[in-house]
Amino acid sequence: MTWKPELDELARREAFARQMGGVDKVKRQHDQGRLTVRERIDGLIDSGSFHEIGAVSGIGDYDADGELRDVTPANCIFGRAKIDGRPVVVVGDDFTVRGGSADASIHHKPQMAEEMAHDFRLPIIRVIEGSGGGGSVKTIETKGAANLPGGIGGTEWFWYTTGNMAQVPVVALGLGSVAGLGAARLAASHYSVMTKNSAMFVAGPPVVARLGQNLDKQQLGGWEIQTRSGAVDHAVETEQEAFECARRFLSYLPSSVHELPPTLPCEDDPERAEEALLKAVPRNRRQVYKMRPIIEAVVDKGSFFEMGQNFGRSIIAGLARLQGRAVLLLASDPYHYGGSWTAETCQKVVRYVDLAETFHLPIVYLMDCPGFMIGLEAEKAATIRLGMRAMAAVNQTTVPWCTIIVRNCFGVAGVVHQPAARHSLRYAWPSAYWGSLPLEGGIEAAYRAEIEAADDPAAKLKEIEERLNKLRSPFRSAEKFWVEEIIDPRKTRALLCEFARLAEPLRTPGVATSMRIRP
Repeated sequence: MTWKPELDELARREAFARQMGGVDKVKRQHDQGRLTVRERIDGLIDSGSFHEIGAVSGIGDYDADGELRDVTPANCIFGRAKIDGRPVVVVGDDFTVRGGSADASIHHKPQMAEEMAHDFRLPIIRVIEGSGGGGSVKTIETKGAANLPGGIGGTEWFWYTTGNMAQVPVVALGLGSVAGLGAARLAASHYSVMTKNSAMFVAGPPVVARLGQNLDKQQLGGWEIQTRSGAVDHAVETEQEAFECARRFLSYLPSSVHELPPTLPCEDDPERAEEALLKAVPRNRRQVYKMRPIIEAVVDKGSFFEMGQNFGRSIIAGLARLQGRAVLLLASDPYHYGGSWTAETCQKVVRYVDLAETFHLPIVYLMDCPGFMIGLEAEKAATIRLGMRAMAAVNQTTVPWCTIIVRNCFGVAGVVHQPAARHSLRYAWPSAYWGSLPLEGGIEAAYRAEIEAADDPAAKLKEIEERLNKLRSPFRSAEKFWVEEIIDPRKTRALLCEFARLAEPLRTPGVATSMRIRP
């Protein structure tokens, strides 16, 4: 006597699960250019590594004799897997079963996925398509009562959704229409990616139409809107690209806050000196230049992984490696507001500084910041308040920090180029230029009487400007030890690699504080 009949029944039920929403629904998913959730998981993880949990859960259809005829599987699939040999948790919505709605879900499955990631200290990847919330309007009728958001027994899942951000890397992929709680799960992540034919919104077009806004999905929550607003970090053409982005992001991070980021072998010479850096910054201060080639010249070749490119664009943010060691890199982009910090830029700085602090990543800042953005729109956006929030985030970091002053450093935003009240490394290029405020505009205010009294006000203005520019030389500041070092730009990579080596033993694994779980 064996248990083969029961194992045969188990295999039969697992086969029902693999059918998902049925042949027609799977075909419809493919016809619309989207993979099924099982295909997505296979494309994301190391081949053959998925250990599914709760595969046979769902709603069974039984005949009059109590014999199982069919099973509509729950539209959440989750389990453990490996990415680049490291264990992770993967949880995905099955859009072929009632469009990913909670009507067909068993809420314990996504909740258990979050619990598993938290308690076993594993990264979690959420593959999201659908609402994943309290169900549709029909749920009121099917359940016989209206759902109270956050009601009795309904908050634990929400706690893990945000709480995991202080414990493990959280990656979210938006691969279709994402609404309601699905949108919240996508946004509550350290890194989010959506495909360009996907859309995300709190409420979809039919609901928004009741406000008199007749918009289609792309107009309401397409990739351009969501990446520019900062709600989603990145958009790609294909689902395969989204999987690759997720894998690459995780390669820079530890599995949890209780570990350190992995160091990889590096064949790129840490002493490599790029001659192009000598002419990277124009002598004409009004002339812009490209910062990204400078980044590529100083980090390990091909290691820069940019995030949030369309949001807060006067700061470039991403992960990189220096002699194989992972760092968070911030860099000014003079092509956007001359590198001035806007309200959005300040929010971006907070987000990525928090990421670095949470996962013990040293921070490198290539600086060219003429100050906070000024003018009426900047005041309306509460730029200074958000700027102070960014300052607080920087000052509260404990990870090692190194700043390269490439060009401008002015005003209160200029102060926020390293954490206050603790030691960090700082180097200035010969192109560096700093002060309480730029001379342009400031001279006219400070020397107004002298300029107006001159026979030739324009000549007097030029004379004063030339006089002050000589005093503004970085060498004058270095004489007074107001800046530590002025360096040959070609030495930047060597000094940054030295910084990464010095920083390595200083990073301490531990539990992140609550201030660092901000989405």
